[in-house]
Amino acid sequence: MSQSTSIAPPAAPANSMKMLQAMVGIGILCALLIVLTFEGTKPAIKKNKAAALEQAIFKVLPGITEKTSFQVNEQGEFMELNGEANGPVIHAGYDDSGALVGMAIEASGIGFADILRILYGYDPKAEKVVGFYVLESKETPGLGDKIEKDEVFLANFKALDVALTSDGKQLKNEIVPVKSGAKTQAWEVDGITGATISSRAIGNILKESTAEWVPRLHGEQAVFHKND
Repeated sequence: MSQSTSIAPPAAPANSMKMLQAMVGIGILCALLIVLTFEGTKPAIKKNKAAALEQAIFKVLPGITEKTSFQVNEQGEFMELNGEANGPVIHAGYDDSGALVGMAIEASGIGFADILRILYGYDPKAEKVVGFYVLESKETPGLGDKIEKDEVFLANFKALDVALTSDGKQLKNEIVPVKSGAKTQAWEVDGITGATISSRAIGNILKESTAEWVPRLHGEQAVFHKND
């Protein structure tokens, strides 16, 4: 009678175990370093973003010398911002005499590559968008990033019409993005050849944001006046 013999699998070489342990240790160390670096740079990143936003506010509201930020509270009222924001924020800009020049409004939406964050200036007296700045973009260098530097495109936002109906409840004409060179109306945003998706995205972001905020800010602008 034949007798079967079981053969145990060979034990892992000691060198292989050491290599595995070393790889696990390196992985844990790298993960720890990534977390520590992220946490360590958060304050600097936050500070830089705040500084960039501050500069952008003065760019999109020509003529202002100071600003005050307001937050919408839980009751839906505008209150001067003190500390961290946890809701929509509107930045009011003033001239040397303390007169209200306009409001800077943040908005965001989907671009070609990722989320686009922008800031635009609104003049309630002229009923126009009077400035525009890209706060955050990952659009394709040389193409999509033209939304930040193309002079013809940026000219759209020097006097973009956002006039209200007689009852002040909505825009007379919503902002409309159009093809490059096709702009014929003051509320249209002329696009960029070669960056059609990115420039159209900006037009659509402004369309949605102005439709929401312009009627409200125009109607409640007394909140932002310093001299009243």
